[in-house]
Amino acid sequence: MEVEWKQEGGQWKMSEKPDSAFTLEADLVLLAMGFVHPVHEGLLQQLGVELDGRGQIKANEKHYSTSVDKVFAAGDGRRGQSLVVWAIREGRQAARAVDEYLMGGLRIAEVGFLAGLFLLVNHKNTEGTKKKPR
Repeated sequence: MEVEWKQEGGQWKMSEKPDSAFTLEADLVLLAMGFVHPVHEGLLQQLGVELDGRGQIKANEKHYSTSVDKVFAAGDGRRGQSLVVWAIREGRQAARAVDEYLMGGLRIAEVGFLAGLFLLVNHKNTEGTKKKPR
């Protein structure tokens, strides 16, 4: 099918052109559809998280907090499709912001980032302790 793009309310929307279906023979088909925005149905709607004009999660750029208390967003879900280095950077900054929120100040010792999930390792008292060799 053929599609056409129309701007509606400041956003580009794709729609099928009527009677435009066709068939192409191919040995291999690769789809590169891109990332439009996070899925709104389910968790985001249930929580009532506010979205921006592009359908991304609206979050404070300094603390990564959303419109819902105790809910934070970073990376592609907040800024849209971008480079992985931005997602990693935002993941680390968001982990720091979450730690500050939870602990009432910065106490984080190590932050790990894996596949969009944050792993916070909080060492409450690391002074005078010896690290075990790996």
